[in-house]
Amino acid sequence: MVVSASLAVVFGIATVFLFRSRVVRALPGLTLILFGFTLASTGLGPTISRLLTGLVQLVSGIRV
Repeated sequence: MVVSASLAVVFGIATVFLFRSRVVRALPGLTLILFGFTLASTGLGPTISRLLTGLVQLVSGIRV
């Protein structure tokens, strides 16, 4: 749950940045947000969550 909340904050900040820099306009951005919510409610939701959790664990395990 902590990973999901952290990723939601990161993606939220990225979304605000893209809107403010006018890379993404309001209507396409809203469409992408709604697509994300719809995708999360399908059978792919848990798979995507596991994939993101695995990627976070991989990145956190990298030693510099």
